Amino acid sequence: MAKKKPQGRATRSIHAGEDRPRWAHSLTTPIALTSTYVFEDSGHIEDYTSGKRWHCEYGRYHNPTRQVAEARLADLEGAEDAVLFDCGMSAVSTALLAFLKAGDHIIITDDAYKRTLSLCTKLFPRFGVDVDVISFGDYAGMASKVRKETRLIFSESPTNPYLNIMDLEKIRQIAKSRKGLTTFIDSTFATPANQRPLESGMDVVIHSATKYLGGHNDILCGVVLGSRKNMDQVRDLQRTMGGIPDPLTCYLLIRGLKTFGMRMERLNGCGYSVAEFLESHPRVRKVYYPGLKSHRHHALAKKYMRGFGAVVTFEIDGNLADAKRFLDRLKLCQIGPSLGGVETLVTHPGLISYYDMNPKQRKALGILDELVRLSCGLEDPEDIMEDLDQALEGSSAPRRKKGSARSKHGS
Repeated sequence: MAKKKPQGRATRSIHAGEDRPRWAHSLTTPIALTSTYVFEDSGHIEDYTSGKRWHCEYGRYHNPTRQVAEARLADLEGAEDAVLFDCGMSAVSTALLAFLKAGDHIIITDDAYKRTLSLCTKLFPRFGVDVDVISFGDYAGMASKVRKETRLIFSESPTNPYLNIMDLEKIRQIAKSRKGLTTFIDSTFATPANQRPLESGMDVVIHSATKYLGGHNDILCGVVLGSRKNMDQVRDLQRTMGGIPDPLTCYLLIRGLKTFGMRMERLNGCGYSVAEFLESHPRVRKVYYPGLKSHRHHALAKKYMRGFGAVVTFEIDGNLADAKRFLDRLKLCQIGPSLGGVETLVTHPGLISYYDMNPKQRKALGILDELVRLSCGLEDPEDIMEDLDQALEGSSAPRRKKGSARSKHGS
C-alpha cells in the first residue's frame, strides 16, 4: 500500500490537532468558558487520578480550546508538544526557570530581546544562577564559556532589530560538548513557516504568538515547543506559576492560524519588495533584511529559512530630528512597537524600546538615533512604499554621502 502523503502546511494550519466531530458538530472550535470541570461520580475521580481516564479538572491545568491550539502549533513547528502562555515573556521566563536551579550557568547572546536579557542578567543572579552574555556570532567565545555548570544556551534568530541569523548547527555542536546542556531559540521573527529550529538540532523553541501566529494585533500569547519530556517540565512549572491564556485568546489564536500560511506567503513577498525599495532610496543609508545580499547573514538565512519575513530595519540618512520628521509624516503606516499583524507598523527603537537610555548608551548597544524598524502588514505593497517614500522625502535633512557610521550589530 502506498504511503499516505502528508497534508500540506496550509491544510494543517486549519485542521491539525482537532478531532471530529466537534462538540455540537460545530464547524469552528468551541470556546470552553469555564474555570472548573465536574466529575460524574467518585469512580470517575479515581479513574482520572490513576491515569485510566483523561479529564479536564481545573482551568489552570487544562482547557479544551487551549489544547487544540497547542496541538496545532506543535504540528506546525514539528514538535512533540507545545505549552501556551498568556504572553511571550511569560513563556520565556517559565521555560527558563523550568530548567534552572541555583548554581547553574547560562549563556545568552547580546542581541536577545531587551526584556529577556534583563530577566537573565538582573533577576537570575539573585537566585544563584550565573550568566555570561556573549557577542552575537562569537561562536568561539560561546564555546569557551561552556563549563560543567552550564545548563543552557539561549539565543534568537532572527534577532531584533537587526535581523541577524544564528548558525544553528554551530550552536548544536557547542551544546554537544557537555551532557545535559539545553539549547533555546526564540524564533518569533521567523515563525514555523520560515524556520524550524528543532530540525536543525535545537531543543526548545519559543514564540511570541502575539505576533505572526495570532496575526491580527488583537491577542497576547506565547508558546514553548519541544520534546514531550522537555515540555512536561515546562507545563509542570506553569501549573504552579500560572501564566495561562484564557479560552477566548486560544480561540482567536486558532482563528489566526487558519490563515497563517496565506499570510506568511504574502508577508514574505511584501517584506522583500519593501526591503529592495528602501535599499535603493536616496534617503536611506542602510537596510537590514536577511533576504538581501547586502545583509551580513544572507547565506545563513538562505540555509535555515524558507522565507525572510516582513520586518525590515533601516537607517535614515540623517539624525534623530530627521527620524522624528519621518515618523510624523507617515499616513498609512502607523507608529507602534509590535509586529506580525495585518496592519503595517513602524517603530523607532531609540524612542520607544530604549527611551530610558541616553544616546551614548543606546549607541553602545547598537541602537542608533536614525534607526527605524518596519513591520509590513497585508496592505498592498505599493501603498506601503508610497507612504514610506513621501515620509522619507519630507524628512528634510541635508543628504549625506552613503557609507557613514554603522552599528556594531549590523556592520
